[in-house]
Amino acid sequence: MAEDNRRGDEDERGPGAVYQMFVVMEDLLDKLKLLNYEEEVLRKNNMKTLSRHYFALPTNPGEQFFMFTTIASWLINKACRPFEQPQEYDDPNATVSNILTELRTLGGQVDFPPSKLKAGYGEHVCYVLDRLAEEVLKQTQFNWNKPNYPTEELEESSVMEDDSELTLNKMQEEMIEEPDDYEEHLMDLEALKAQTNTTETSESSKPDEILESTTDAAEWNLEVERVLPLLKVTIRTDNKDWRIHLDQMHQHKEGIESSLKETKGYLNRLQEEISKTLEKVASREKYINNQLEHLIHEYRTAQSQLSEAKERYQHGSGGVTQRTRMLAEITEELEKVKQEMEEKGSSMTDGAPVVKIKQSLTKLKQEIIQMDIRIGVVEHTLLQAKLKEKSNMTRDMHATMIPEATIGGIF
Repeated sequence: MAEDNRRGDEDERGPGAVYQMFVVMEDLLDKLKLLNYEEEVLRKNNMKTLSRHYFALPTNPGEQFFMFTTIASWLINKACRPFEQPQEYDDPNATVSNILTELRTLGGQVDFPPSKLKAGYGEHVCYVLDRLAEEVLKQTQFNWNKPNYPTEELEESSVMEDDSELTLNKMQEEMIEEPDDYEEHLMDLEALKAQTNTTETSESSKPDEILESTTDAAEWNLEVERVLPLLKVTIRTDNKDWRIHLDQMHQHKEGIESSLKETKGYLNRLQEEISKTLEKVASREKYINNQLEHLIHEYRTAQSQLSEAKERYQHGSGGVTQRTRMLAEITEELEKVKQEMEEKGSSMTDGAPVVKIKQSLTKLKQEIIQMDIRIGVVEHTLLQAKLKEKSNMTRDMHATMIPEATIGGIF
């Protein structure tokens, strides 16, 4: 979207607006040189000299932004406004905001966001520096003077030796064919003509007797034949001469006018044909519109009905979607209830637990019988032990009683 807006602005300003910042950059460089920025900024901060398009083209955004802030702070200080020079690690947003504030204070117009200056190059960077430099030049009361153009001096002419006669056509052909030779001097025809007029005037002022010729005609012809080859005048053309350019401009103008006369007729006829065709198209269009007006009305009615039906469909489809979602939730809950019921029913109708209980009871009964047998065996063992102990006690008692009876019988 931003790129489309920028292209729209360029189209409104014209096709040359893209290259305007190059012109502004060159003017800015001239103004900085007038303010002696090379001594006060570049050498002081050990920076390299700016090129003609330094701030117009992207090369190194970080270096360009630091150069921009340094030159801007220097110009603001030159404009008698206290401004601290930004350092390399300062906040760029704060630095740009301070520079724009000083520019507004000096009367500059700022109709762009500050983020345009963070890149360190572009149209807005050139504009800010140019406005600051212009304000500094105004405060120093600097005035631009009109340029003084040097006067052009006509070069001297030289006479070239050739065996051909001096004719205007041959002179023009040789002016075109012969290459440029800047070392040779050109002949000034005006000076030659003036010299000839002066000679004729001086000769005409002499008395009549001096004008009478005593030279023999044969000798005169021989002298003419001898000198004639030396009278050739050759004019070397210089492509950088403004006269050549002027002649070319006249030639091109005549060619354009002659071509325009031929093409103007064709263009006029083409314009008439196009206008007639457009009139025919407009009349046919009106006829078709009149004939199809009721169909267009029906089409518009059907289109409005279609839009209403689409709205109702969208409304109904929204309700259907909501109810479908509710049905899905209810179906999911029903599936869960069915699964729980199946689990409980299977657990109730399943005979496996009863079988397990019966097997457990049978096993318990067997274990009880085994325990009863073990208890009987243990009781029998204890009874035998008690009886054996009792018999042993009885035998011991009898054994002790017999000796006492024997001793008593003796005494």
